[in-house]
Amino acid sequence: MANKSALKATRAAGRRQVRNTSARSKVKTDIARAEKLITAGDVEKAKGAVATAVSGLDKAAEKKVMHANNAARHKSRLLKKLNQAAANPKASKSKEE
Repeated sequence: MANKSALKATRAAGRRQVRNTSARSKVKTDIARAEKLITAGDVEKAKGAVATAVSGLDKAAEKKVMHANNAARHKSRLLKKLNQAAANPKASKSKEE
């Protein structure tokens, strides 16, 4: 049988796993929602959704739920898509059609 500290570490890892899974899922949902609005061509709503996603990514990176570089990469890609959609809104709508 494992010693007490190993059992305690296993319980703590289980609690962290549940918390991290929930946080990761929320971040993925926020990113997907923002990307959907960007591709739909709704730039104003997309700006709000991107801000929410970026905030979630920052929090996840700060809490070590995801690596800081991973969060930075997602933020960069998301903002790049938003800026392209804002620069030429007709192009993002034509992709849908």
